[in-house]
Amino acid sequence: MDFQKLCTFETFQQVWTHYGYEADLEEVVEQEFTRIKGITYLDHAGTTLYPESLVRDYSLDITRNVYGNPHSYNPSSRLTHDTIERVRYRVLQHFNAPSEEYSVIFTSGCTAALKLVAESFPWRRQTEGEAGSHFCYLTDCHTSAVGIRGLTSSRGAVVLPVSPQEVENRAKDVAQGEDVICQTPHLFCYPAQSNFSGRKYPLSHVKGIQARRLYPACDHRGRWLVLLDAASHVSCSPLNLQDCPADFIPISFYKMFGFPTGLGALLVRNDAAGMLKKTYFGGGTAAAYLSGEDYYVHSANISDRFEDGTVSFLDIIALNHSFDALYKITGGMHNIQQHTFGLARYTYMLLSSLCHGNGRPVARIYTEGQFESPGTQGAILNFNLMDSHGQIIGYSQVDRMASLYNIHVRTGCFCNTGACQSFLGITNQQMKRNLQAGHVCGDSIDLVDSQPTGSVRVSFGYMSTFEDCQKFLNFVAECFVEKPVTVDQVRLQKLKTSTAASEDSNEDPPIKLTNGEICKVDEKEPTAASLKGFGHRDSNSHGEAYTLTNIYIYPIKSCAAYEVHDWPVGPLGLLYDRGWMVVNGNGVCLSQKRETRLCLIRPQVHLPSNKLLLQASGMDTISVPLENNAQKHPSYRVCQSKVCGDRVETVDCGDEAASWLSDFLGQPCRLIRQSPYFTRDVKKRPSGAATSASLSLVNEAQYLMISRASVELIQKEMSSRQDYSEGNQLLDTQNVISRFRANLVITGVEPFEEDNWSHLIIGNTQFVVAGQCGRCQMVGVDQETGSKTKEPLMSLSAYRSGKVTFGVYLTHQLPKGSPAASVLSVDSLIKPESKGS
Repeated sequence: MDFQKLCTFETFQQVWTHYGYEADLEEVVEQEFTRIKGITYLDHAGTTLYPESLVRDYSLDITRNVYGNPHSYNPSSRLTHDTIERVRYRVLQHFNAPSEEYSVIFTSGCTAALKLVAESFPWRRQTEGEAGSHFCYLTDCHTSAVGIRGLTSSRGAVVLPVSPQEVENRAKDVAQGEDVICQTPHLFCYPAQSNFSGRKYPLSHVKGIQARRLYPACDHRGRWLVLLDAASHVSCSPLNLQDCPADFIPISFYKMFGFPTGLGALLVRNDAAGMLKKTYFGGGTAAAYLSGEDYYVHSANISDRFEDGTVSFLDIIALNHSFDALYKITGGMHNIQQHTFGLARYTYMLLSSLCHGNGRPVARIYTEGQFESPGTQGAILNFNLMDSHGQIIGYSQVDRMASLYNIHVRTGCFCNTGACQSFLGITNQQMKRNLQAGHVCGDSIDLVDSQPTGSVRVSFGYMSTFEDCQKFLNFVAECFVEKPVTVDQVRLQKLKTSTAASEDSNEDPPIKLTNGEICKVDEKEPTAASLKGFGHRDSNSHGEAYTLTNIYIYPIKSCAAYEVHDWPVGPLGLLYDRGWMVVNGNGVCLSQKRETRLCLIRPQVHLPSNKLLLQASGMDTISVPLENNAQKHPSYRVCQSKVCGDRVETVDCGDEAASWLSDFLGQPCRLIRQSPYFTRDVKKRPSGAATSASLSLVNEAQYLMISRASVELIQKEMSSRQDYSEGNQLLDTQNVISRFRANLVITGVEPFEEDNWSHLIIGNTQFVVAGQCGRCQMVGVDQETGSKTKEPLMSLSAYRSGKVTFGVYLTHQLPKGSPAASVLSVDSLIKPESKGS
């Protein structure tokens, strides 16, 4: 068959059926990668390319927001801190790594992450009574991984290189299990994917080494930990850490996204992090230290402990947009893997079948298999070209010619001497002779004594197209094949026939996100249907000493209140109170401290229709279902956010609500709600009664209660201040009450008397006082207009001599097994119990 007829898309589709994504790939390239027009970029294993929308969105983000040093505590710094924490969760979510099991330590790249492990690992020297540590690495490791031995040797650890064949060939039939007697720590390092050949090593090796079944762990007692170099693998393939729970996983983000560069991470298992020991400590890593005495206490948080100094926070913030762009364009890593493997497989089949006019092959390809499956081979093709006499053509010559055709490849040994030696058959003596001949890593000396010192590598990325393959293959045929161009039809047909079986048997299902694996709990949140009997009723004042006068729920955190007369109590507090929140484009929670216009959004819970209504001046009313509809609506993404320092599992409420909020607030926003299957406990407080209550998206406790007497006293203080004596309008009682955003307003007590209560009963529901509410600048936002004032915070601070607490936090005590057993009603009597009674 004519070679040109094989270089067609029809032939590609015979080889592999997966191409592109839901959006037209050529249109995506035209819109997002206009800068590569006329360029055939085939060095994605070096770094992939970033889409233009990523840079635009990132630029808009950092020009719209003020991001301060995350080690400070001012509003801009807290925004930075919260955004960084949001990115950590996105990283963990991407790799299906629960935050309870893994932590993210940001580094300057994969090499820095490897170095961190090397310097912190508790290497032990051999003694008379105890075995020494082993550092074992696959000979196919990147230089940065092999370089760990430079440190381990000086610390007394045994260095043991292991060939890929030995790992399983010398394995034991039965796992040795954990050695409870000998706890000497050992470290085994291997790449998930070879950066030289693209070979994917079994991820099952992780558990095999940890269980001491595989070599060399099976031959040495102690505790074996696994360092999985994932930098090459994660560029085009999914990695599920629930299936391969490696202890340390270094990555570089530019290999995944193209931008930002100079940023990587070490994903570390939390139970392994405790083994790592640091000697140096920098800014932010110390919980406490003395400058005049050798006294130092490291931070309890794993990430803080190992991130010396201020992290590259603007680069980390860019990752938000990197993830957004990647998923928007491709739909996820599974799709990328299928697309890029197909391009690599097609190129391999044609290049390996391409022959000179005399029938000799054109290429010597360095691979373990024949690109049978995306589970065993990545989107990398490594080779050397040969002339019609079978002599290797130096890679520098290929590189120079490729540059003339504007084809970008990579040549050399790719920082992987072990794989280079193995595939090219270069002995240690030859390597030393090559050095004596003047050849060093990275130079253009491609042949020594007619033997190659390196090779050519082409690699594909998610935006690579069939045209890239076509241009590369035509370039090889035009520049390096002695005419006429011929094809080994027997080989080509053999490779083609294995295609269908390959696709059917090795297509991995998409990796589920961590939060997508929802486990149901025993208690269910009451459905709206079961609560349709609850509604408004006429109030009757009892005229008693302590009375509940107002009930407010805040369905959307930081948005306007919704006043009710009686309302069911759920397991998290008033039903649907702070069940939703608004997040910005980076997934960080918005509050009135950052966006005052939130108070102008008036949500209402309509139980009969099972709807949350969103209303605002000048906007059409829209609705969101009250119940969790993530399973009915696949677009409702499960995600993670932070509230008051706590991780919360949430569900996105869809594009309609996001568009509505974005239009009203004038910035990219989304509405998310707390997952009904996620529980968050009340934090332990230094003062206040102990409680085991669960929370919605509130900051501190299930309820906030204030008294009218306390409000009136603050009003009196405000009227006596100079600012108001000069003509400023005094805020009325209702305005002040609305600024403190309480759930429950009571009357009949003396000002601040509620501060001394320990328990109370409202109607038939018992409550525990969990502590006082420390007020923030949010009370300076007028809930009717969204404008800011200094009051009433200034008067509250002055009256209480700087102590700016106002209102008390409550948690309820519901009968067990009855999550909605109580209803709170306006005009209910209150029976308090003071502290010490």
